[in-house]
Amino acid sequence: MRLILISGLLVLSAALTAFSVTALDLFKPDRDQVQLVLVTSALWALFGLAYWLLRRVNAKAVVALILAGSALIGGAAMVGPPNTSTDSARYAWDGIVQTNGISPYSFTPADARLDSLRPDWLFPAPQTNAAGKEICVGERIARAHTTDGDLLCSALNRTAVPTIYPPASEIFFAGVRFLTGPGPEYWPLQLAGLLLSLGTTAMLLIGMRRRGLDPRNAALWAWCPLVATEAITNSHVDMLGVIFVVAAVFLVSSKKVWRGGIMLGIAIGTKLIPVLAAPALLKRGGWRMVAASVLSFALLYVPYVLATGIEVLGYLPGYLSEEGYQDGSRFALVSLVAPGASAVIVAGLILAVVAVLVILTTDQNRPWVGQLVMIGATLLVLSPRYPWYALLLLPFVALSGRWEWLLVPMALTLRLLVPSVPLTQASISIAVVVIVAVSLHRAGPGGLKRMLHPLRSRPA
Repeated sequence: MRLILISGLLVLSAALTAFSVTALDLFKPDRDQVQLVLVTSALWALFGLAYWLLRRVNAKAVVALILAGSALIGGAAMVGPPNTSTDSARYAWDGIVQTNGISPYSFTPADARLDSLRPDWLFPAPQTNAAGKEICVGERIARAHTTDGDLLCSALNRTAVPTIYPPASEIFFAGVRFLTGPGPEYWPLQLAGLLLSLGTTAMLLIGMRRRGLDPRNAALWAWCPLVATEAITNSHVDMLGVIFVVAAVFLVSSKKVWRGGIMLGIAIGTKLIPVLAAPALLKRGGWRMVAASVLSFALLYVPYVLATGIEVLGYLPGYLSEEGYQDGSRFALVSLVAPGASAVIVAGLILAVVAVLVILTTDQNRPWVGQLVMIGATLLVLSPRYPWYALLLLPFVALSGRWEWLLVPMALTLRLLVPSVPLTQASISIAVVVIVAVSLHRAGPGGLKRMLHPLRSRPA
């Protein structure tokens, strides 16, 4: 009966995922934010109920059920184009220019010298309205101008600046477009996201079995709505960093330090934020892991530095300023007690303390609790408006079984769908309170004292 119920919930989740992809998006001028929130909430509720029922399913059926659900929901996430982000359009463009022998750091998408490379689905031709004015038509299409001053209709965001993505991401983008060419629209990256998410699910199941962890907790990754929407529908390259981080964790914790360091370096070369997984590995990895990570990261940059020079930094410095991290305006909770630029200092001190605690107290045979705390605390402090950053958190939720940390991606998703500062502050505050309360409950009698050493792994 439980198998039937769970299977029905997974089918319903897949159907609702397909509906949300095809019928709801943030780009419609008449979008219904209430409906977006309700459907997203329903997906999370179905996920939670399916996971709760899975806890008492026979272990022999768990692996097949988790993999089947991951594939079913992931496939449903591919039925429509991206619906909350335009980042994958930039990924496609970066891949296209590279397959034509051009560094994505050398030119902006608006550069007139690249006109011959523009596919119509990314850069549709302007249309003339009844008043004789040229306009751009399409939900994901924005007005921009080429460097020659001509109107440029573009599915990309920030067409006037070079790319911000590190070299591992750019190699990935180029690889996808090398296989498909410039013609196919969004599905190649969505398919790549599906394969990477399934690969991560399989890696988690294998790694958990070898380490005596409950494989049922792999569903916290495999069935999570955030994976379907952000790794697959919106095809965020964070997914590539996730699979390399998971590989690094399993390798380093198994004393395969050099190989783990290489995997970690590639992960950091995808989007930088996987460096948050490093503190929990330092005691075992030591200088060898650091050296392997730095070397692999540097080698990824070599061809781009040779082609572009210092411009490989792209728009990253400008992006950080734009997001409010230089003046402290982006920190939802910290800004309540430290407004303005002082929020940067306070946030830095908090994360430095967390990092030191993680380094000193993490069980090196089971480092995922330390990584969960380091990544989760960073997301709570920085409170980014992009929920896909929380993809990096989910494997460690699964490995540790600490489901309460799922409130972090839920709060960030709400921030994207309803961009209200008071609501963001409230949702993140609730997440902090619940995480602390459940952690105290897990610790049992004397829990407050044990919270001073929160990172040692205990059975979930």
